[in-house]
Amino acid sequence: MTAKDSRTADDLLNAVGPAFSKLRRTALLEVENPISAKDLNRTLVLNLVLEHSRNSEVTVGMLAEFLGVDPSVASRMVSDNIKAGYLIRAASQEDGRRTVLQLSPEGVDLMARYRKHQRDAYDYITAEWPDQDRLEFARLMIKYVDSLEGLKDRGLAKDA
Repeated sequence: MTAKDSRTADDLLNAVGPAFSKLRRTALLEVENPISAKDLNRTLVLNLVLEHSRNSEVTVGMLAEFLGVDPSVASRMVSDNIKAGYLIRAASQEDGRRTVLQLSPEGVDLMARYRKHQRDAYDYITAEWPDQDRLEFARLMIKYVDSLEGLKDRGLAKDA
């Protein structure tokens, strides 16, 4: 039994938070078609626009709420993505006075490269794992993330 296997349940559960904070760094692994650190930061916004535009029009205000940041911060993040050519502003189809965000073709391409990069990083990191462990971890990670959706009904912590 290794030292990792001898950790208590509390030790393991207390280690989850720090482990999650390290996950984003896997995108910086030097695998095929690496994503720059700047573009990695941009994918935070692009991923939210991509995910939420399936069900509704996405605005800067919505992004601020999703990211838990001030609208001015979200606006700067959006402007950076627009300058980089990854996002475009468009008139709302629901309310022509409102501006919504959409991925440009370049943004769609970046997200496709980012997804491939994430898969390549996962394959690299878990290369020595048994296939069953790799698939089980993937299944449980997706289950965990999908459970976040249910938290919105309970109210996520907000600044007072």
